[in-house]
Amino acid sequence: MPRMPTSFMLPLLVVMAMLSSWSSALIAAEDPADDKDTKVKTVQHIRPEACKKCHEEIYEQWKGSMHANSSALRDPIHGAFYQKVMGDPKKEGIRGPQIPVKKDKYPVCLKCHAPVAAIEKKTKLDAKQAYENGTSCVVCHSFYEFKGTDSPKGKPWYGIDAYKYDTKSLYGPSGISYTTERTPEDAKWPTPVHHPQPMKGNKAALFKSNDACMGCHDKRKNAHGTPLCLTGAEYAKEKSFINCQACHMAIVSVPKLEKGKVVPGEFVSIADHSMSGGHDGKMITRGIALSMETDKKKDGTIKAKLTVRNRLPHSYPTGAPFRNFFIKVTAYDKDGQELWKNYKVHPIKDDPKSAFWYAIGEADKKKPTSPPYATDVLKDSRLGPNETRDLEYEIPKNDKIAILRAEALYDLLLPPLKHKMKGKLPEDLLKSKLAASVELRL
Repeated sequence: MPRMPTSFMLPLLVVMAMLSSWSSALIAAEDPADDKDTKVKTVQHIRPEACKKCHEEIYEQWKGSMHANSSALRDPIHGAFYQKVMGDPKKEGIRGPQIPVKKDKYPVCLKCHAPVAAIEKKTKLDAKQAYENGTSCVVCHSFYEFKGTDSPKGKPWYGIDAYKYDTKSLYGPSGISYTTERTPEDAKWPTPVHHPQPMKGNKAALFKSNDACMGCHDKRKNAHGTPLCLTGAEYAKEKSFINCQACHMAIVSVPKLEKGKVVPGEFVSIADHSMSGGHDGKMITRGIALSMETDKKKDGTIKAKLTVRNRLPHSYPTGAPFRNFFIKVTAYDKDGQELWKNYKVHPIKDDPKSAFWYAIGEADKKKPTSPPYATDVLKDSRLGPNETRDLEYEIPKNDKIAILRAEALYDLLLPPLKHKMKGKLPEDLLKSKLAASVELRL
């Protein structure tokens, strides 16, 4: 066989190296669990690690987000409820008990928490990486149209069902045209930008609006028609022009990353893909403001007026029906010893006005119960969108009182659930988080 000229060999090696790099990206995009499949894979099975090659900072944000940890295999709270209501997320074909839903109904939870599994009507979430990944990069970026949260027949569309999605192409808000063909390193516009997967950047109206979020975060009812999650309705009632992304995907500047390492002195500005919410201690502090005024009466009692304001365009808290917060008011002496508190056990029992929660249960018994059994809303004392509420207290006379402190404490679970989940969930998820505080020296 004749030897190839050196002048031809060098360019060929460069081309082969480029193809090898591209090939590696595509291999990383494939799900190892799909290796036995002979069918062409959909974009929904592209692994986030493939996106990481060009969007490393965004990938790191997403990896720690609740979107990345939304499946029953990764979210301890959702996983605990899923186990009880549905069954083992590592089994195929489960349909129950789904109390009191019929056992032949596909688990509606998966439409939001494991959308790729829902697309393929599977329940064994460890069967493929795309199922366990929950709401991955390519789930949202395969959307090209929001259908709405109700079908023409009035039945609810949840999660993935609320969207028209592509199985071949990805979409984004940039407005840039992309090509899967390699472009020269020094290429300038109008040469299309290279992207290893088909990508259409003409969906700003979708990705820069609440439509991108409402498929999962609009509403959710149980089998009895009892509202469980109402974020969309709360937002609509407020008639706010602020979109979800303004708070949950704000533009942030972060250190530039290159192969997992920070590039010294370099930063990039990106939309925050950690999409923080109720699980983020810092995020919950942005939602409410707390202030306090005091007046000492002639008989020595202290009259305290607390003002708590929700600064959000939806209720506080919102989302899962067991999220709540309460106000703790405490009087201390000059050394920090507690002299008085507004409750003994919990405000829900001892000081209802300072407990902000969403109570669902059995209407005839007027007794709170778990979401699958609830037939009605018993009470909703949460702060409505942009609502201000005053709380007043009279603190008994005590000459040693030197400090008066009020705290808003946020919980992911209601007290009975926290008790039941002790030892079954990470301790951090069971701890009350400080959302706001105010302190006066008397």
